[in-house]
Amino acid sequence: MSIKITFPNNYKVRAEMSGFVIETDQRKEDGGDSSAPTPYELFLASIGTCAGAYILGFCKSRGLTTEGIEIEQRSVYDPIQQKIGKIILDIKVPDIFPEKYYNALIRAVEMCAVKKTIENPPLFEVNTKVITPSY
Repeated sequence: MSIKITFPNNYKVRAEMSGFVIETDQRKEDGGDSSAPTPYELFLASIGTCAGAYILGFCKSRGLTTEGIEIEQRSVYDPIQQKIGKIILDIKVPDIFPEKYYNALIRAVEMCAVKKTIENPPLFEVNTKVITPSY
């Protein structure tokens, strides 16, 4: 998969992929316009939305409604490592949701590709390439 990253103006960064455009910005106190999530906020949201996609798929495959289901995602900061040390995903279900599926929802979230990638991170290779502008 290829993603094109561009810099529209100020502190905005745009990602174009699969026919979609994803905008990010920095907070006003960091020089941005606060017009979109920061890249880090978008990264964190990708964890919860991926988990949600797997819950949605699980429920749809069994004819279960997702009405009233939500995920609360919380980050626990590790002051020693100076980064997030733990991410907690609480799957909240209404009292009418069948209890026999509680653990299955957890197993569905365990399949999340974003979560799996974080748990087993890829190698990164960063290069600088010179391009010739086409005027």
